[in-house]
Parts: sequence; C-alpha cells; structure tokens
Amino acid sequence: MIERFTQIQRTGGPEVIEWADVQLTEPAPGEVRMRNLAVGLNFIDTYHRSGLYPMAKPCGLGMEAAGIIEAVGDGVSDWQVGDRVATFGPTIGAYCTARNIAAKSLFGVPDDISHEVAAAGLLKGCTTEFLVERCAKVQPQWDVLVHAAAGGVGLLLVQWLKHVGARVIGTVSTDEKAALARAAGADHVILYGKEDVARQVRELTGGKGVEVSFDGVGLETWETSLTATARRGLIVSYGNASGPVSGVNLATLAQKGSLYVSRPTLFDYYHNPAERAAGAEYVFDMFRQGVIEMTIGQRYALEDAAQAHRDLEARKTIGSSVLIPSGIK
Repeated sequence: MIERFTQIQRTGGPEVIEWADVQLTEPAPGEVRMRNLAVGLNFIDTYHRSGLYPMAKPCGLGMEAAGIIEAVGDGVSDWQVGDRVATFGPTIGAYCTARNIAAKSLFGVPDDISHEVAAAGLLKGCTTEFLVERCAKVQPQWDVLVHAAAGGVGLLLVQWLKHVGARVIGTVSTDEKAALARAAGADHVILYGKEDVARQVRELTGGKGVEVSFDGVGLETWETSLTATARRGLIVSYGNASGPVSGVNLATLAQKGSLYVSRPTLFDYYHNPAERAAGAEYVFDMFRQGVIEMTIGQRYALEDAAQAHRDLEARKTIGSSVLIPSGIK
C-alpha cells in the first residue's frame, strides 16, 4: 500500500519539508498499522525541523496523530483492527497518511472524543496536566503567570489553572488573542510588546509576584519571568518558541528571590505505562466534563504542513491546528 510521508533531508525553514511516497509493509511484531484521520501540529515539530532538537537525517516530522488501527503485528494483544487510537511519540513521523508504529506508544481514544480533538489535544492536554498537577503542583489561590496564553497549550493551561482555583495572569500579542484568553478564564491579560509585563504582574499581585510562571516562549520572556516571579517561586520553562534560554546565571536566581527553575519534558512525567494511561484518561475526562475545551483555530491539508509551520512560527495561529489527510472529511 502506497502512503504519503513527510521527509526532511536537512534542517532549516519550512521549505525543507518534502513529501515522499512509501510502500508500507505489514506491521512487524509488536507494531500496528495506524491510519491517520487527523494529525496534530506542535511547536516541537518546528524544533525538529530547524535542528534545535537534533535528529538523524533523513527523517519524518510530527509526533501527534489520531486514527484507527488497520492491521496488527504478531505479539500485539491489547489492540484490534478498527480500534480508535492516538499517539504523541516518542517516535517521530506522524505527518503521514498511515504508518507502522509500536503498539506500546498508543492510547485508546474514547468514542465520545473526536479524532481532531485527540490529535490536537492529547499531547497539549497531557503537557498541561503534568505541568500543573505534577511539576508545579499549583494550589488554590496561587497567582500564576501564563505566557502565550492564547496558544494551544496556553489556552488549556488557563482553563486547567482556573479549575484548580488559581488566579491567572496571561500574556498575549494581540487584542484578538486577549479576548480568547479572557474567554478561557484568565483573570487579567497583558499585551506584551505594548505593556511592561513584569511591572503589571507586580502591580496585580500587590508587589508580591506570582507563585509560578509558565513560560513556553523562552528567550524573549525569560527576563520577564525572572522579574515577575515571587520570592521562592517557580519558573517552569517548558518551550522555546522564541529561542532557547541559555547561559543561565544561578546567582540571578538568588538575586531575584531564591527562585526555583524547572525545564521539564513530558516523557519524564509519562515515563511508564501506568503514568501514561492515568494521565491520558485524566485529560480525556477533563475534555469530557467540559473543564477544558480544545480550540482548533486552523485546519490545513496534510500536504500544506510547510504553510502551517510558517503560520505557527509567525504567531498567526490561534489555539491549536490540525493537519487533515486527503479524503478525510
């Protein structure tokens, strides 16, 4: 069976994304063939493409997808043909129509969760869950700063944080995104580039600062996070949208109030099967209850992945984006 796959031969901008036709073999032992019905777009995909996160070349792109199982390899007992499933890695190569993938990397998708929500929301939802519940362990009444509060993870963070009882201050780049962050529950929204974010945060918290800063932007917001975080507070640096934070001076953490900093990754918190299963079920239940809602702001044809990357890096997207394979409605 001929399937379409992304392939990059070198690192660089979106122009390095190429497409190839691949003849799929039968799944190997321990694998299944997964037909993608929706593919998630995440900022980490741009890191793999640009070389910020190095990978051997040639390689595919994409970590997150949802679809159905079409064939099962020897030794696979937990899955059957027709099962609804999703994955967010660690194997890269989700930008495709179908592929053979290790069965152990799959999650079951409940019937009441759409493939688009699973593809756009599982990685971001699980990221939100571990950031709030297991990394920062946010408590009711805490003041919390969320950078890029109208992004895919940002909107989920705002909703989840309000659910646990935090007071949320969000930063965004436009008035349109400010409206989205407020609709998600943000108590205050600051327009970075137009306002002094750290000063505003201090004023909103009576000079104290926030207990936690969730910073997925990176280089551009690092100094702001340092100045906006309260004494003995925590900066959770979980992304590099504007470039990586490097050359961190530990003495600065002392000068800013004996701050803590974490640079966590999802797979360290979703390391074993029990953690993976419990986290995913928690996230799906939060979607099911309406505690968090997935805002899918953009849908692209799968082969328009390069344009999707351009829009994402230019901060033109709102909420989450999905790539849809040809013939899927």
